[in-house]
Amino acid sequence: LSPVCLGSLSSGPWLSLSCAGKDLMSCVASGILTIGPRFGGAIDDAARGFKEAIEKKLSAPEFVEAMKAKGKRISGIGHRIKNADNPDHRVTLLENFARKSFPSTKFLDYAREVEAYTLQKSPNLILNVDGCIGALFLDLLCSTGLFTAEETNEIIDIGYLNGLFVLARSVGLIGHALDQKRLKQPLYRHDMDDVLYWQ
Repeated sequence: LSPVCLGSLSSGPWLSLSCAGKDLMSCVASGILTIGPRFGGAIDDAARGFKEAIEKKLSAPEFVEAMKAKGKRISGIGHRIKNADNPDHRVTLLENFARKSFPSTKFLDYAREVEAYTLQKSPNLILNVDGCIGALFLDLLCSTGLFTAEETNEIIDIGYLNGLFVLARSVGLIGHALDQKRLKQPLYRHDMDDVLYWQ
């Protein structure tokens, strides 16, 4: 749990309300509410997608093309800023930890196969930290022998994995809000020259 929480520990793309005079709880709540399927809330969906693909014995290209045919994004693949030439180092750290510590990395290996195929389409379709965490928790749940298949499915279905992201991100949000208060940062105002108004 420690590497996952440390890897997710930041405030993320969050506009703090502390500089608007809001209390700490409001600031943290506003940040938590930004978490969703495209930001931090993709861990359970990534785990579910990789698990279903492996259970159906789909090759990585078959999985990607099946998702494309359905018009669905692949949770855990893609990043707005990071790409093949500028990878997310959190993924590398988590992968190195798992390869040294886990009995099996079957799901991580599959996620990397998916990434190898998607990178042929676009350099930003990399395995992101959500996908890495989803795959690694599947490896942990399935390879230790401590959880039944039913228990593993329940953990994913109830949102447990996304909960880990929320837990870690909360610490980052608290730090961000307190820093803004300590630094007495003014309310953020976007440059008006960069704002487009429709008439």
